[in-house]
Amino acid sequence: MAIQAPEGTKDLLPDEALFWTKFKACAADVFGRYGYVPIETPIIEQTELFVRGIGEATDVVSKEMFTAVSGENLKKLIDGGAIKAKSRLSMRPEGTAGVVRAVVQHDLVPQGAAPAKLMYAGQMFRAERPQKGRQRQFNQIGVECLGAEEPTVDAEAIVMLMRFYREIGIPEADTRLIINSMGCEKCRPAYRDMVRAYMNEHADELCETCMTRAEINPLRAFDCKNVRCAAVMESAPKITDHLCDDCRTHYETVKTLLDGAGVTYVEDSKLVRGLDYYTRTVFEVQVDNGMGSQNAIGGGGRYDKLAEEVGGRPTPGLGFALGYERCVLALQAAGVEFERAQRCDLFVACVDDSVRMRAFGLLQECRDAGFAAEMDHQHRSLKSQFKLADKLGAARVAVLGPDELTAGQVKVRDMTSHEEELVALADLVAHLG
Repeated sequence: MAIQAPEGTKDLLPDEALFWTKFKACAADVFGRYGYVPIETPIIEQTELFVRGIGEATDVVSKEMFTAVSGENLKKLIDGGAIKAKSRLSMRPEGTAGVVRAVVQHDLVPQGAAPAKLMYAGQMFRAERPQKGRQRQFNQIGVECLGAEEPTVDAEAIVMLMRFYREIGIPEADTRLIINSMGCEKCRPAYRDMVRAYMNEHADELCETCMTRAEINPLRAFDCKNVRCAAVMESAPKITDHLCDDCRTHYETVKTLLDGAGVTYVEDSKLVRGLDYYTRTVFEVQVDNGMGSQNAIGGGGRYDKLAEEVGGRPTPGLGFALGYERCVLALQAAGVEFERAQRCDLFVACVDDSVRMRAFGLLQECRDAGFAAEMDHQHRSLKSQFKLADKLGAARVAVLGPDELTAGQVKVRDMTSHEEELVALADLVAHLG
């Protein structure tokens, strides 16, 4: 049997690859209006970055990371030895930690400087069970703003995200924006203790994974997909009832700004997102049509302590990421079709082989003038060449034969109207324009 792509990965064939390119271009256009500029970080990072940044208790770190060990280091481990922390590498499961590491390493936010607004696009990797809308290798676009803690940054990012969905073609009526506040280091520890105590009271009703999480980060239990656990956590204490004054003011300001921008949202005190670095504002965008159980197409939040976790000075931050594959499902459910990758403005058909040299030259003249042009490379009959031109979606076919060549002309057929006219060879490019 022929070798196939690894489980949980997918080839982007030409039509979809073209859409991915346009998807990224749309993001760059929309986010660029808000001051975001591109950054590229490595696909692999030190494993410690994700352990410290994302959180050891998260499913991403504890269950889903692809970790790479190579060469002599692999031999050392096989032989029972140890390797240096910097030699433990993992393929990035998300984009935020790497961008924050880059900001810290290169001092992109000097003290007193304007915030760094950065955007990225690329592949992420998680060792998950493949299912609809969830793959082991997936494409993601994200933004990070570091150096500002004002609620205007939070609201701006949410507005920007919703504008992107609108411009890429996901109907606003199909989307649902959910927001919450996770509190901060002043109010969240006490709240976390409340949730832990509540979970201990209901230990016999919760799964083993949740009770393990209770000791490390009980808030992770709100993410449990077990139906019974979800029912128990429904009655757990709500973070929004226990915010400190600063967090409450921040959260209320974000909501007021969203209201002013005409952005509709739903509050959900159980929304914690899947990563431990979030503080204060968190948000998620969901689409039900065509998505199945994996209905989140994007989300993010504030992470004011992440820079410190990766060894930098205190630098507030906020970001979001959106999953390309899930957005595609939402677009397909809305009836959006991919544009064909193949473009052909002109197909040059040869009556016989005696004109192939001139046809080849004509082809290059058209291409140099900016037109997508093709010809037959397999000595097909004229009838078969027309079939090929139709398959390629050619707008026009230029038929070149010995008689036409002698007369310095070419017969041009419009493939939509089927009208034909003789055009001087020297005027063909101008005729196309």
